[in-house]
Amino acid sequence: MFDLSSPIHSTAHARGVPPHVPSDDADHSHPFALTLSRRAPADLMSGRAAPLVFARFATLADAMQGAIDHAEGTAPDAAPQLLAILDRDKRLVLAGAASDHAVAWCHPVSSAAEARGVVTEASQLRAQAGRAASWGEPDLAQRLRHRADLLDARLVDPLWRAFAARALQVAA
Repeated sequence: MFDLSSPIHSTAHARGVPPHVPSDDADHSHPFALTLSRRAPADLMSGRAAPLVFARFATLADAMQGAIDHAEGTAPDAAPQLLAILDRDKRLVLAGAASDHAVAWCHPVSSAAEARGVVTEASQLRAQAGRAASWGEPDLAQRLRHRADLLDARLVDPLWRAFAARALQVAA
């Protein structure tokens, strides 16, 4: 259903950024930014919903390794975090859910028609989440919103779709 690739495991902190340490002194000339999605209601209402940039990387492979390094530093019982790699123009290059010391990368859509289907399914899940919340089922609502976010993570910018899909094949 989610078309997630298998988690990629690596050695801890081989390269990249230390876990949970946003980098303010990142080299802004590097084209790839590893970000953490901030979609909590408080962040959305306060205007802080822009993703938190952890670090910048010269290559997509380095950014993917930085995401893995970040995931390896998370607590085993921590909720999954949605990490995204953005290019210099803030276009989505690749995204995945970081949990249990690994990243489950979301395979990018391959066409505009597939993207429309993903958007439709994510919208339906968010509507179901709204109904679940109004029925007093906050856990179910949270799980449905997370599933919708994972679908949205597949909406890689058309410029990057083939490249990101190939990068996932090489990494696997």
